[in-house]
Amino acid sequence: MPKTALVVGASGIVGNATAALLVEQGWSVQGLARRPTPQPGVIPVVADLQDPNETASTLSKLRPDAVFITTWLRQASEAENIRVNSAMVRNLLDGLRQGGTTRHVALVTGLKHYLGPFEAYGKGKLPQTPFREDQGRLDIENFYYAQEDEVFAAAKRDSFAWSVHRPHTVIGKAVGNAMNMGTTLAVYATLCREFRRPFRFPGSVAQWNGLTDMTDARLLARQLLWAATTPQAANEAFNVVDGDVFRWSWMWGRLADWFGLEPAPFDGRVMPLEEQMAADAPVWRAIAAREGLVEPDLGRLASPWHTDADLGRPIEVVTDMSKSRRLGFNAYQPTDDAFYALFERLRADRLIP
Repeated sequence: MPKTALVVGASGIVGNATAALLVEQGWSVQGLARRPTPQPGVIPVVADLQDPNETASTLSKLRPDAVFITTWLRQASEAENIRVNSAMVRNLLDGLRQGGTTRHVALVTGLKHYLGPFEAYGKGKLPQTPFREDQGRLDIENFYYAQEDEVFAAAKRDSFAWSVHRPHTVIGKAVGNAMNMGTTLAVYATLCREFRRPFRFPGSVAQWNGLTDMTDARLLARQLLWAATTPQAANEAFNVVDGDVFRWSWMWGRLADWFGLEPAPFDGRVMPLEEQMAADAPVWRAIAAREGLVEPDLGRLASPWHTDADLGRPIEVVTDMSKSRRLGFNAYQPTDDAFYALFERLRADRLIP
């Protein structure tokens, strides 16, 4: 059983949770990031995956059994997303060839595999829901597909096993993360409470009334570990969600209760958080100073654009997990509890008051 892991993107939502679980399970864990943040039991590794020479030099010293790729860099267009993010995966896997110890590589992507990239998100002809892994790729360029192809090519060349993991929106803690709904909603609720603004659902009627699901980063970490250590899970792609379904018309009130708010009535109008929070950076800085919070930069905590993309979708999105269930992965996490656990951690870590 492999016991040495390299977590790529260890400072992000998924990487943080994965590294923590591996440490808990007794693994030797190295956490790669451009700017690593301290994590108990994790050996920091500094590298810019866009630089093949730096990456090769850094990785020449490492001998991981399992590699978990949990990072990407957002670019201005999908063509640039493909160019940059596929090169990062390629540079990583080329660099690991020198050691020759890698037995499993896990790649985290997401439901944009089925919904399309940001430029064509939720548009055109989409697969039926619930999304299933055998529905395959859309006929459109997508950086997730390019990342997968790099992993598949390197696996064939270097004879390691692989797994691909497709979460829905991930709930977890990270600062400076590009896609962070949980913390974004926590900051939004804090601002609503502070200034007595209505705590109003910002998204679409379809999301308010339709069924949906989400993914706790801790549960995703468990699936990553399971796939890396379960022979029958090798060379497979897996959806991964908490296991429950909900409607935002129900969840919104649950979130409001946690922050001591009354949820505002929803009238069907889309009111994006990116617009609602556009002028809030100075007031958040003032709240942080008054309350002794550790991150006064609103832009490093909240990602309204991404939350708007998820909550504004015009279609119902639910995810099937039968594939991994049949192979023995039976973890379950109520999504409201996942939000509450995150909010409690954000408060304990002085990220929200």
